[in-house]
Amino acid sequence: MTSFGERPNVHKAKYLLGQTMLTSISHVHPVFVTGNANKLKEVKAILAAGTSGVEVTSQAVDVPEIQGTTQEVAIAKVKVAAEKLGTACVTEDTALCFEALGGLPGPYIKDFLGTLGHQGLNTLLTGFPTTRATALCTFAYSPGPGQEPILFEGRTEGNIVPAKGPTNFGWDPIFAPVEGNGRTYAEMDGKEKNAISHRYRALEKLRVYLSEKAEKESNQ
Repeated sequence: MTSFGERPNVHKAKYLLGQTMLTSISHVHPVFVTGNANKLKEVKAILAAGTSGVEVTSQAVDVPEIQGTTQEVAIAKVKVAAEKLGTACVTEDTALCFEALGGLPGPYIKDFLGTLGHQGLNTLLTGFPTTRATALCTFAYSPGPGQEPILFEGRTEGNIVPAKGPTNFGWDPIFAPVEGNGRTYAEMDGKEKNAISHRYRALEKLRVYLSEKAEKESNQ
C-alpha cells in the first residue's frame, strides 16, 4: 500500500468530537475521542466482546484536524486532546486506499465520498485492471500531556464494488473484504463485521496493550 507523505496544513477544520471514556475495573482509563455515532457504536461493540471489561461513554471536545496520513492525523489529534483534557487519550483515523490509484483516496476518503458518492468512487476505477483496496485504521494512544503517542494499526484487504446494503455508514456499502465471501461491510451484521474489520484489528492491539499496561501497574 502506498504511504502518503506529509502535506501542508491547508486548513484547520474544527470537529465537534465526542469524548469517550474507556473505563475498566483496575485498568488504565484513557479517553477515546470521536464524534461519529456509528463509529462509537462499533467501538463499543468491539470492546464489549473482549474480556477486558471496557465500558464506553462520551462527551464533546473541540479538536483541530490537519491534513496528512492517518498516522499524522491521529497523532496530532491525540496530542491536542491529551493537552486539553490533561489525561491519557486515544484517537483514530481511517483510510481507504485503491491499488489502481496508487493508494488514493487514502486518508482523504471522507472528502472523496462527500464529493463523488458511492457511484463516483466506483467510476474512478473504470478502465483499471483491478478494484483491489486496503482499509486502514490507525489508533493513537497518548499516556498524557507532553508524552509521545503510540500507534496501533489494522488493515483489511478487499475490493471496491457497486454499493450494496445500508448506506448510512460511510463507504461500508462499496467495500467487500476478502473474508466477506463477496459481501460488503454494509451487508454484514455488526458481530460479523467486527470480527474482520480494519478497526477491530487495530482496536484489538490497543486493548491488549492497555490490558498488559494495567496488569503491570497493578503488580507494582
